Amino acid sequence: VLDSQYGMYVWPCAVVLAQYLWAHRRSLPGKRVLEIGAGVSLPGVVAARCGAQVILSDSEELPRCLQSCRSSCLMNRLPHVPVLGLTWGRVSPELLSLAPIDIILGSDVFFDPRDFEDILTTIYFLLEKNPHAQFWTTYQVRSADWSIEALLYKWKLKSIHVPLHSFGADKEHLASSSLPGRHTIEMMIISLAQSDGT
Repeated sequence: VLDSQYGMYVWPCAVVLAQYLWAHRRSLPGKRVLEIGAGVSLPGVVAARCGAQVILSDSEELPRCLQSCRSSCLMNRLPHVPVLGLTWGRVSPELLSLAPIDIILGSDVFFDPRDFEDILTTIYFLLEKNPHAQFWTTYQVRSADWSIEALLYKWKLKSIHVPLHSFGADKEHLASSSLPGRHTIEMMIISLAQSDGT
């Protein structure tokens, strides 16, 4: 039985998102990056090691996950990366006082359909404050019935599908993990849907 705090594991989606960051490492120095639902923080750690200014976050209600973020930073010689408690769907002082960001990361945050709207509410809030920012997210297809399309429309967001082969993540083994062969992993980039059609 898995620990109820899912953020205590490195999931296949985190490895795929980390691969995307590595493939785009030359564009990361100086970028301001926020990872939501960070848990073990593999994507955020990779972004930081590639020169991005990273903030890690997980739910303020999951202290073990927040500690996991801090531990990952220490193990990877990143002691100055801030770790914040941010709960999806909740407007908190921490969320309101966030510095400007360029990229939001989220690996396998679309896990429980009950959280989808809270996640996209938070993403919409962040993108409204940072209109040129993007949300880079990977997710595992667990059910054909789970979709965020209606919620993207409701929150005036658009998504672009990123094929895994375009960044070398369509192999059977990636970073010594057997994936995505036995998992159906997808990646998309979410941004504000502009009224002028861009």
